[in-house]
Amino acid sequence: MLAQDTQTYLPEIITKIVSNTEYYLVENERTARRFIASLNTSQNIRDLHFYVLDKRSKPRQLNDIFAKIPDTANIGVISEAGCPGIADPGALAVSYAHQKDIEVIALPGPSSIFLALMSSGFSGQQFTFHGYIPLKNPQRSGFLQKISEKVIKKGETQIFMETPYRNDQLFKDLLTGLHPDMQLCIAANLTAPDQFVKTLSVKQWKKQKLDINKKPAIFLIGAA
Repeated sequence: MLAQDTQTYLPEIITKIVSNTEYYLVENERTARRFIASLNTSQNIRDLHFYVLDKRSKPRQLNDIFAKIPDTANIGVISEAGCPGIADPGALAVSYAHQKDIEVIALPGPSSIFLALMSSGFSGQQFTFHGYIPLKNPQRSGFLQKISEKVIKKGETQIFMETPYRNDQLFKDLLTGLHPDMQLCIAANLTAPDQFVKTLSVKQWKKQKLDINKKPAIFLIGAA
């Protein structure tokens, strides 16, 4: 299982395994082919087999897909970005594999969620990833209050994200919805040449100029 947006961060074992894999479950066939080609394996890309596995896929579809794949074949799962199965498609295929007694091997590779946590300075012993937070108020403000209490009472790091084109609005909502002394980390474009990671208090963030519009970002609040 691997993401295709972080080639420079992938260990050599990834190329070795891809070289011996002909069947893939992918979010997008075109970009998956491009990613595999970039690894410069000896394979003929036209001989590989791709089946779409995305957020719209249903469990029943896997029966049809796996019926087309030889029992002894390796099957790879490739996401567009992020880490398959962690806030990304992939869990459906893994669950199916366990049900059918198919061996599952998770390959090493970067996850924006864990990279952000590692870079934040917040507790990695207790944390919760919430995925996408409520879009509108009062649900959003109520959510921020609830997770802030977990930081204050338990020291539990809270991790969440937003659709990239809504990042700037979320940033504004965080500055108005969180206590001025709350610690906020913003990690954007991780593993890219222009990656950005910074942890400041909310009152310090209010003095910063930040443009993360349309940039994949992870937001964390926690105790310093």
